[in-house]
Amino acid sequence: MSKTIYLVTHPEATHHTDGLVGGWFDSDLTTRGVEQAGAIAESLVRRLDGATTEVLSSDLLRARRTAEVIANRLHVQVNLDADLREKSFGDAEGRSVAWLRERIIPIPEFGERLRHDEGIPGAETRMDLAERAYRVMDGVNHSPHGQHTLVTHGGTSTLLIAAWIGMPIVHAGLVHFRVSPGSISVLRRDSRNLSHEVAQLNDVSHLDQEPQGREI
Repeated sequence: MSKTIYLVTHPEATHHTDGLVGGWFDSDLTTRGVEQAGAIAESLVRRLDGATTEVLSSDLLRARRTAEVIANRLHVQVNLDADLREKSFGDAEGRSVAWLRERIIPIPEFGERLRHDEGIPGAETRMDLAERAYRVMDGVNHSPHGQHTLVTHGGTSTLLIAAWIGMPIVHAGLVHFRVSPGSISVLRRDSRNLSHEVAQLNDVSHLDQEPQGREI
């Protein structure tokens, strides 16, 4: 069966504009972010062209509010899944990005990258995040629905795409797919040979301005 996944990164949130670490810190959308969520919803209406979609969202406020705008426009329900959250940054969450950068132990170029300890108490490893993302994508892969909209975060998006293309989880620490706040990426499964395609990455053409910041 063919399948299309619209992978949405939540738009501008208060931690972006305040220069704070996001992670599980429950920041809200800014006024601009709410407007961008509406633009995302309108883009999805055009893309779906009358088809229905399952909307699955991170339960963090900035993603949940984005998903609610989308779901209201599409007349569907939002299903929340904590596995779609951003990586937890533990004690760094809600602190300044500068605070984190002064303390974080950089990821090594070689060796164990997913299980690397960044030195921040309470933080998840990227392996923790990868296991969550791969679990979500396994559920989507086996779902009977043909259209899915996943509302998530920047760091999580990379690992969802890695899972979609079948990258072994042990190698997922080597890749990065750069996505901007408010972007839509499109993943497709071909009905003829069932191959998994990244049909579009980081589309922000629906936003009237360049997106603010990047997800941390």
